[in-house]
Amino acid sequence: MEPDFLSRDYWNNRYATNATGWNVGKVSTPLKNYIDQLTNKSASILIPGGGNGHEAIYLLENGFTNVTIVDISPIAIAALHEIFEQKGITNIQLICTDFFEIKGSYDLIIEQTFFCALDPQLREAYVKKMSELLNADGKLVGLLFNTNFKVSPPFGGQLSVYQDQFGKHFEIIKMEPCYNSIAPRAGKELFFICKLKGI
Repeated sequence: MEPDFLSRDYWNNRYATNATGWNVGKVSTPLKNYIDQLTNKSASILIPGGGNGHEAIYLLENGFTNVTIVDISPIAIAALHEIFEQKGITNIQLICTDFFEIKGSYDLIIEQTFFCALDPQLREAYVKKMSELLNADGKLVGLLFNTNFKVSPPFGGQLSVYQDQFGKHFEIIKMEPCYNSIAPRAGKELFFICKLKGI
């Protein structure tokens, strides 16, 4: 029987057994550099599949005030509650639900190893849902794996396919090989910035 990569039980088990090889232990360099350029500290920011919370921690420690993490795993969300409590951070929204059930609208959505965790058959639904969650002048920003894996998840892919998928709902401002990936991912990542079409 194929694993259900959207199921709460599947991801709970991954977190419970510490099978989170995608976790780099800190905010990734490309996203850190992008965040460092942002000036609107009150922007509403969503991090889907936020898992270990490194990007959210970096945002909040650098003055951002409106950050939401969504993850399907209660174990991941419980661990995040503990982390933020220990750090004395209270201005964070933690939501335990299926990404495709999220409501709301956001100025910035950060993609960091969530897209690669989903079954590739859900990628078009992912792109459509992202377009629904983004404010009219908002941006979807993040990293995509530009490689394939023998064992998944993570699920990989390639630039030309991503361009077709994202291009159905977004204007792609940038989608190119990442020059500042962490060493283990060098040459295997794309950095992208998208905005809604017609905006």
